[in-house]
Amino acid sequence: MKSIDDIFESLDKPIEREPHPASFPEDELLKSCTITKGRVSGPGGQHRNKVSTHITITHNPTNISAQAGEQRSPETNRKVALKRLRYKLAIEIRIPVPDGDIRSELWRSRCKNGKIACSSKHHDHPSMIAEAFDVLDACGLDPSQAATRLECTASQLIKLIASHPPAFVHLNHQREKHNLHPLKH
Repeated sequence: MKSIDDIFESLDKPIEREPHPASFPEDELLKSCTITKGRVSGPGGQHRNKVSTHITITHNPTNISAQAGEQRSPETNRKVALKRLRYKLAIEIRIPVPDGDIRSELWRSRCKNGKIACSSKHHDHPSMIAEAFDVLDACGLDPSQAATRLECTASQLIKLIASHPPAFVHLNHQREKHNLHPLKH
């Protein structure tokens, strides 16, 4: 039988939950993806038409894909396509959220005193968006309730989502489907 101290200690620990694909390390995420190279027409001169620099990355379990071909470097395009894929996964895939403290270590490190510190340029940004969307989904798309579970303010949560415009559009589209008013940022 557990002592009262053991019970209180277990309440302070976050609940482990399935990781979101947007938060997987690059090598682990790429193991479940197909990468294709191709050529595209448009500006860029002769070099662009001779070299396969356009990259498409498809996440096989979900069939979600992202692409990039703006740069002449296939490696740069691969990095851009991977970040776009992380955002698409963050927005479109939901991971169930159990009761209790479900904040990831990443969330805890990026959210102090109710403020979220994560630039849209940072590698962790798609993971933060994914966690926010999972909790929003579990809270019926109510930012106040989700913010309480994530231990931040509702305005900080909305600001995080709005920092990636496609995520903000998606959230308002989901809210519209559930007859909720659109959010403003």
